Amino acid sequence: MADSKKKDKDLSYDELVAKRNDVKKQYMDLRFQAVVGHVDNPMQKRTLRREIARLNTLIHQQDLAKFRAAAAEAVAAK
Repeated sequence: MADSKKKDKDLSYDELVAKRNDVKKQYMDLRFQAVVGHVDNPMQKRTLRREIARLNTLIHQQDLAKFRAAAAEAVAAK
């Protein structure tokens, strides 16, 4: 799990968004399975929610870094 977190920090913005979308799809499929029938590991739902939140955090951090870089360029250009 810790290795996965380190690898996620090195991903590009587009790769993070794609991975988040994949995990969201897995989460929705798991929710559907829980409603319709049987789920083997109910704790997986929590794990997927947390992974989505972690990916959202990394995406937001990259957004802020881009915004700060653009703001710094604008200030430097004056």
